[in-house]
Amino acid sequence: MTDLRIGVLGYGLRGSLARTAHRPGRGSAVVAVADPDPRARAEAAEAFPGGFVTADHRAVTGHPEVDAVLVLTPDHTHADLACQTLVAGKPVFVEKPLDISVERCDEILRTAHATGTRLYVGHNMRHMPVVRTMRDLIAAGAIGRVRTVWVRHFVGYGGDWYFKDWHAERRYTTSLLLQKAAHDIDVLHWLAGAYTDDVQAMGDLMVYGDNPHRRAPGEPKGDDWYTPDGHWPPHTQRGLNPVIDVEDVSLLNLRLANGVLAAYQQCHFTPDYWRNYTVIGDAGRLENFGDGPGAEVRVWNSRRSGYRAGPDATHTVPDGAAEGGHGGADPLLIDEFLRFVRHGGATDTSPVAARMAVAVGCMATQSLRAGGTPRRVPPLDPALAAYFDRGQTSAGNR
Repeated sequence: MTDLRIGVLGYGLRGSLARTAHRPGRGSAVVAVADPDPRARAEAAEAFPGGFVTADHRAVTGHPEVDAVLVLTPDHTHADLACQTLVAGKPVFVEKPLDISVERCDEILRTAHATGTRLYVGHNMRHMPVVRTMRDLIAAGAIGRVRTVWVRHFVGYGGDWYFKDWHAERRYTTSLLLQKAAHDIDVLHWLAGAYTDDVQAMGDLMVYGDNPHRRAPGEPKGDDWYTPDGHWPPHTQRGLNPVIDVEDVSLLNLRLANGVLAAYQQCHFTPDYWRNYTVIGDAGRLENFGDGPGAEVRVWNSRRSGYRAGPDATHTVPDGAAEGGHGGADPLLIDEFLRFVRHGGATDTSPVAARMAVAVGCMATQSLRAGGTPRRVPPLDPALAAYFDRGQTSAGNR
């Protein structure tokens, strides 16, 4: 099998996806990388010997020897770069979130539709074994019909990951209720079987906004910006982004189109890092404990009782599934993208679902910053939704 030749735009925090896609002689190879940062270009040149490395993204999207492109740049650049790539006729992988506004997401979908070029969105949590286990149990009827979903996300390294660079600024992210929550909102929709109609949110900048230890504008992050055991408690953080105007805690309520009620909570100053999903149906509930090696999904569904620590059934995620980033999801995500580039067809990730996750994040942010006033989530153009639901084929080519 001839290797697909992959171009990469952006070789920063998500450069690991590019390295995952680099499989010379095994189906794909990274042949070109663009990044404006000289240090990132040097790292790319070392990671992909013989590859074309440049500061100009146009030199990659227009490169005659590039078959498909990974867009791994900061979120607010996704629409421009994805649309340029689609117009150039190159299948494109866009790292989540799709972009930071509903309008820019819709622009990407319209461009993919108009050009007929394949669009794939990197919502890797759909490939996480723990998420797929929960979804399979729901589909098998383990808890009856889903009626409510609760999600809690404890972002233990929030100060390191989100308040020391562009993530801390509204103009680049809209909010962390969009940027960080897009994964969880997408999974919530997937488990519940519908998209959100109405949202209501509250939140605040409670901790990092008071920290005066900021970098000077233009000063790069220090080499010690992240350490697994350091930078605790949060007030000991140093070298924060010069501008911090996104919330570090948020609470979101949702009503889905099928009547399911859901809640999402996110905090960036907790001592531990984990996310917890509780899904309650009309005949039981399930909950995940962990999302990596040794993770479990526990089910209570046999009877009513008082508090029971022991569930009626426990489903353990095999340790082997954790090979690769995000609990083993990243290699599976790249596998699906490469298959989609070669052959097309249905995928577990969905541009429509990715757009709807961003739309929820945008409307939730509006609600949060307007004192919790409810907002209606704008629907997608039905013609676009139908196109992507058909696997990105025209109505006459089903």
